[in-house]
Amino acid sequence: MALQQRSASAAGAREKTYFEQQREELMAEIAMSFEHVLANINKLNRSLEAVVTVGNEFSSVEALWSQFENVMAKDPEEANKSEHEGDTEGDQTRDETSEA
Repeated sequence: MALQQRSASAAGAREKTYFEQQREELMAEIAMSFEHVLANINKLNRSLEAVVTVGNEFSSVEALWSQFENVMAKDPEEANKSEHEGDTEGDQTRDETSEA
């Protein structure tokens, strides 16, 4: 009789309580959610790497447009002054050659 009680209590101990069952279900659900999060983070990482790669392909175009912008941003008065200075130097050179 004592043997039957022990086997019955051992069988009862092997059965999981409602709390343990719910805990295992929730832990399995959380593990699955973490796997989805990890998969989505990996997908995001690949997308960001693709964006960076495309951005790097445009670096030469950006450099060209920057150079164009710098040329166009020069003050027109400075350009005229440098042209006039070049003309003045040319006149002085002509004068010096004619005097010799």
